[in-house]
Amino acid sequence: MIRIAIAGLGNCASMLIQGIEYYKTRGENYYEGLITPVIGNYKVTDIELVAAFDISKNKIGKDVSEAIFQPPNITPKITEMKKLGVKVSPGPVLDGVAPHMKDVFNPIEEQVNIENVVEILKDSKADILINLLPVGSEQASRLYADAALNAGTAFINAIPVFIASDPTRKYPELFAKKNLPIAGDDIKGQVGATIFHRAITSLFRLRGVKVEETYQLNVGGNTDFLNMKTEERLHSKRISKTKAVTSTLDNEDEIEKEGKIRIGPSDFIPFLGNTKVAYVYVKGSGFAGMPIKVEASLEVDDKSNCSAVLVDVIRAVKIALDRKIGGPLIKVSAFYFKHPPIQAKDDEEAYKWFEEFMRNM
Repeated sequence: MIRIAIAGLGNCASMLIQGIEYYKTRGENYYEGLITPVIGNYKVTDIELVAAFDISKNKIGKDVSEAIFQPPNITPKITEMKKLGVKVSPGPVLDGVAPHMKDVFNPIEEQVNIENVVEILKDSKADILINLLPVGSEQASRLYADAALNAGTAFINAIPVFIASDPTRKYPELFAKKNLPIAGDDIKGQVGATIFHRAITSLFRLRGVKVEETYQLNVGGNTDFLNMKTEERLHSKRISKTKAVTSTLDNEDEIEKEGKIRIGPSDFIPFLGNTKVAYVYVKGSGFAGMPIKVEASLEVDDKSNCSAVLVDVIRAVKIALDRKIGGPLIKVSAFYFKHPPIQAKDDEEAYKWFEEFMRNM
């Protein structure tokens, strides 16, 4: 069994929790829709939620099976949820709520300190803490990372705060010293905008086409997109998504310096709900300088896209925990995250790294 705790019971957490139950009701040998059916000896049905944190008065104190359907969550019910016996605990607010989101999130007024989080993680015997806070939650994310370190819990950072890829090396070294695995940062989708964009730019590079300019514009209708309407919360997000694409190019520095790339959330369109629409444009020059241009759109359910990746990462991190492998999981993170500690040149290379990780387990 893999015992997980979740920080941030938003739409992604709702789909993840429902998705695990969905596969359990269909039997342990039902694998349709999964990226990897079995990782080590672990199946999706081996994942169990044991603790959850949120800052919304709408969710705190409720059983998780009820809390995940409370507003402002809009994830549809995909399976009948039985009571899980896990009540939502209050989490630290800090910078987890943008000023324009207070009426939407209905946050608690009191501050929760790190000791409360550590105590719950220890009492629940959680193996892994997953950070699913809103984009821009820099301070709150680091508090949860510190709590995982103090509780002896592995950490998955699904949002664009640089923890596994911390340029100061603080968190990579601390998790290594504690012999705790960490995976991150900023989860990719199963077939998301970033991996779709990377596939196009990787194809250009493979076929000798120089990328001259490119953009990726994303719109959606859930609270994730509403939260990202303020540019100050998007600094790390733009870096994460941009680096994930430019890392596939031979002229990475040139295209960034010239401002020929723009990637990131563009607008909140309420009627889209959890549907995310990405518009990708890539222009390059091929043989004898002749132009080649791609314009494409991708439409996905944003949260199932995220959850399909998370169930793989959870199992890979548990294997590392079982084998007492601490610090950033380089080969896992490169395949499943936008801003890993070390970026692979393309997703084919990243998958080879992940396969190597699996072979060595």
